[in-house]
Amino acid sequence: MKVIIIAGGLGTRISEETEDKPKPMVIIDGKPIIWHLMNIFSLQGFKEFVISTGYKSEVIEQWVQSNDIYDSNAAVLNIKTVNTGLDTQTGGRISGVMKMLPRERIIATYGDGLANVSLTKLIKFHESHGKFATVTAVRPPARFGYMKIANNVVTHFGEKNQSDEGWINGGFFVLEPEVFNYIESNVEPFESGALTRLANDLQLMAYHHEGFWQPMDTLREKRELERYARYPQPPWLNITNP
Repeated sequence: MKVIIIAGGLGTRISEETEDKPKPMVIIDGKPIIWHLMNIFSLQGFKEFVISTGYKSEVIEQWVQSNDIYDSNAAVLNIKTVNTGLDTQTGGRISGVMKMLPRERIIATYGDGLANVSLTKLIKFHESHGKFATVTAVRPPARFGYMKIANNVVTHFGEKNQSDEGWINGGFFVLEPEVFNYIESNVEPFESGALTRLANDLQLMAYHHEGFWQPMDTLREKRELERYARYPQPPWLNITNP
């Protein structure tokens, strides 16, 4: 099964890092975040990747073409890039690659977030329900100081637990070939377009991931990932399979 990595956005929320490179090429502990992402998949047996590029596509293309890229176990990764256009939205980036892979089930994810998702459990869940698509639901990281207040008195101040935050789209999709037909336009976001239509047709299921998940939308989050990357085992590689 091939892994599509959506890597063409402008990365405006972390523009300090993306003026000269796309966000998936932002360096975390000496390597682009996209390498750390591919490592999650490769160490679980998925070594074929298609990177859907757009903004600063030449940076990713040069990195792929000029290196034999290995995972942390020294296994070579099979990587292709597809330039899906500067103005293309996430829906078009996925459909552009799915067009090249007719009748194939694929995994798709964003190029700027890391998680210790068990792909064995994710795929087993997907196969159990028989629908067209599965999205991984995650708890958003707590970003602000949380206050508990009673009669205007602050009785607790501290970080809010992730478990209090509800569920959001964490990427890590499993998509059947039929999903291609739900993507109507290259300029339509996958999230507000195809996923909405799939949900309306009861063809979208959520796999609940309770473990580590961290996007990289801000410099603060980049620094957090850099700190985690220096652990003997980064938390996104602490994966438990059944």
